[in-house]
Parts: sequence; structure tokens; C-alpha cells
Amino acid sequence: MTSVAPLAELRKKIDAIDQRILELINQRASVAVEVAKTKMAAGENDCFYRPDREAMVLRRIQELNQGPLANDTVARFFRELMSACLALEKPVLVAYLGPEGTFTQQAAFKHFGHAAQVEPATTIDEIFKMVENGHCQFGVVPVENSSEGMITNTLDRFTISPLQICGEVEVRIHHNLMGNVERLQDISEIFSHQQSLAQCRKWLDKNLPDVKRTAVDSNAEAARLAACQPKTAAVAGEVAADLYQLHILERNIEDQADNTTRFLIIGHQTAASTGNDKTSLLVSTGNKPGALHAILRPFADYGISLTRIESRPSRQGVWDYVFFIDFNGHCQDPAVSKALDELRGKVNLVKVLGSYPKAVL
Repeated sequence: MTSVAPLAELRKKIDAIDQRILELINQRASVAVEVAKTKMAAGENDCFYRPDREAMVLRRIQELNQGPLANDTVARFFRELMSACLALEKPVLVAYLGPEGTFTQQAAFKHFGHAAQVEPATTIDEIFKMVENGHCQFGVVPVENSSEGMITNTLDRFTISPLQICGEVEVRIHHNLMGNVERLQDISEIFSHQQSLAQCRKWLDKNLPDVKRTAVDSNAEAARLAACQPKTAAVAGEVAADLYQLHILERNIEDQADNTTRFLIIGHQTAASTGNDKTSLLVSTGNKPGALHAILRPFADYGISLTRIESRPSRQGVWDYVFFIDFNGHCQDPAVSKALDELRGKVNLVKVLGSYPKAVL
């Protein structure tokens, strides 16, 4: 019969392991400080964050992981560890779509860790401007939702911005109904962002069909309004409920369980190849027959997989469009380089928006 270790003995083991972990964490932090000194001695003083390096570290950790902790749990732990170590070198300042409590802030913390310094912006355009003028080193902007499609404001801003895409992050979107009421029957109005209302339409139609729905600028603003106006509720993330001290009346009311939003990390930095990358392009063809075929042919010839193609009015003429394209690979890859050279000879403009590591869990 297998004996079970006494609880006191197990706790003693945990205490000893915790001590070793703490020692190793501080050893890592000390090395990070030495890395910063080495970079500064080489004349590098602007920003020590490297999206390609961090992505490679996280992927390596997940490959080494043998459990019982899940890969995403291990990745979150090491993300926070790297964030804290980077803050010892030089804190990262990141702009996000505010106010406090939005999914964009959640995406910023997921990508940069909670040691990053984050600053809210009121619009996507303002995020771009805060990074362009050097007020922040990076920005986090939403670009695509799995149920509602592309965020056109973000795409349009790339047409005039010099910034590079240097990373991406995906956030599973869970919407909760929250308020200071006791029962659903007490709710007379629901606040939320228009996309969140759309993503919860079926649940709201079934459970609160006659309640007024009011679209506001953000889910965090919806939670703030619900906190100060009686008989109202908000559809927002759990962090907003904590921030504004609201009761969560119903959890996960989104119509699609796998509802996910993709965010882009924008900055002045170019990410090096990691071997598991994505590239985003803006292509202008002019209004002429066979334009789309001319775009697609080089990628097909060199075996490059497209993951997204989206058209937007160019604002240069009637029925003139630009195409936003995502594909697997990095500009430094030989096949990608050849495909882009061929593409440039067939269209009016090719603007590489960035090659960057694919999102890590």
C-alpha cells in the first residue's frame, strides 16, 4: 500500500522549492541588469524590448514544458518574469485604447506583462500619434475580431503612418452582464460598445429582448455608466467589473464561445526573423483589370500562404482600392523576398507594414 506524505512534510518541500525559485528569479534579474549595461555601453539607450527575442524565449519555454502546468499558464508566468526584468533595465511605455479596463488594456498586459507602463488613448488615431511623436514606445491597436471582422479605423491609419507592426497578440473575448441591480428584471438600459452588443445579440434577444441597448465608446465607459446610473447594466470584461465594483449578473454571454480579437503592436522597431513569423502588406494596384490576380500570383508561385486579404477604398479616386494582406513568413526569408520583388513590378505600391512573430499563447 502506497504511503501518503504528511501534510507538514509536503509544505516543507514547497517552502524549500519556493526559496530556490526566488533565488533563481533574482539571479535572472541580475543578469538582465548586466544585459542593460552591455547594451548601453554599445550605445543602445532607446528601448531594450525586443519582440523577436521575447517570442523565441516563450516558445522555447513551452517546448521545454513537461507539465503538469499547461503551456499557456507557463507562458503567462514567464511573460510576467520577463516584464519585471525588463522594467529593471528600462520600463516600456505603451499606449492603448482606453479608458482603463478595456480589452485593449488586457491585450497590452498580455503582451508586455504588468510591469509595463500603459497609457490610455481615446481613439485609435491617438494611439498612432502617441507612438509616432515618441510619447510612447509602442501602441496596441485592435485589428480583427473573429465574429465581427476587420477594424477598418486601424487599417485606414496604416495608409499614412510610418510605424511598423512589430508584434501581435490574441485575446479571447468573454463578455459579462454586470450592474448594481439584483435581478435581470430590474434592468431598464444596457450600455456597451457597439461590437460587444453585436457579439451578444442572441443572448440579449433571448433574455432581455425589451431592454434598451445604448452603444458607447468602450466597454469600460459602459461599466462606469452602469456604476453611477440606477437600473442600468453593462456588457464588459471582468476587469471592468472589478474596476467599477459591479456585480457580475451573467458570465460569458457572447454568442460565440471562441470569440477572439487580434491586436497589433505598433512601434518604430523592426522585428528580426524568428522562424515562425507573419508579414503584413499594403498594396495599391490602381483600377485596372486583373489587379487582384497580379497580387496573388507571386505568392502562389513561391508557395507562400496568405492568411488575410482585405480591400479598402484608397481615397485617391472613385473605385480605386488598396489591399491589406497578411501572409506566413518574414521579409528576410528568401522566398518572401523574391515574391515581394516580383510583386513590386506588377503593382503601383507595395508598403511592408511589418514582419513580426506570430502571437504566442
